Amino acid sequence: MRTARLERNTKETRIRGALKLEGRGRYDIATGIRFLDHMLELFAKHGAFDVTIHAAGDLDVDQHHTVEDLGIALGEAVSKALGDRKGINRAGYFVMPMDETLAVAAIDLGGRPHAVVDLQVKVVRVGDLQTELVHDFFEGFAIGARANVHVKVLYGRSSHHKIEAVFKAFARALRVACAKDRRLARMLPSTKGLL
Repeated sequence: MRTARLERNTKETRIRGALKLEGRGRYDIATGIRFLDHMLELFAKHGAFDVTIHAAGDLDVDQHHTVEDLGIALGEAVSKALGDRKGINRAGYFVMPMDETLAVAAIDLGGRPHAVVDLQVKVVRVGDLQTELVHDFFEGFAIGARANVHVKVLYGRSSHHKIEAVFKAFARALRVACAKDRRLARMLPSTKGLL
C-alpha cells in the first residue's frame, strides 16, 4: 500500500495527518476553515484516497499560511506515497460538471512544479474561505508533489460550485495520474529517465 504521513511545522502552522492512495474515500479533516474542510473531504471521496488532516494555524492573523501549508503538506505526502514513481500513469485529467458549472483539471507528476489556476470566481469569500487562497493551495500542492497542476473553470454561475467542481476534478485527475499501469511496472514514464 502506498501511504505517507503528512507533517509540516512552521512558526505559523502545525499540520499532522496521513494519506493512503489506495483508499476508500475515508476522511477525518479539521483545518479550522470549514469550507476548506469540505473541499478536502471531496478530494478524499472523489480521489478514493483515505485522508486524515489536523491543522492548527494562525487564523487570527490570516488564512494564507494555513491554506498554503496544507497544499504543500498534501503534495509532499503524495510524493512520498508514490516513492520512485515507477509504473505510474504520471499524468491525468478530468472534466467535472457541477450543475451549471464545468471545470477541468490536468496533472503531470513529472517532477517539475508549476500551477495554473483559473477559477472565474469574483467574490472574496465562499463560506469562510478566502477565495484567492485556492490558488495558493494548488500552488503549494504543485511544489510539494513536484507536479504540474492546471485547474480551470470553463463556465458557471455559483462560486461555490466553481470551487467544488475544481476540487472534484483535481481529485479524479490525481487518482488517474497516481494509478499504476502494469505495462510501465519497471520503468519511469519519462524519456529523460528522471521524475
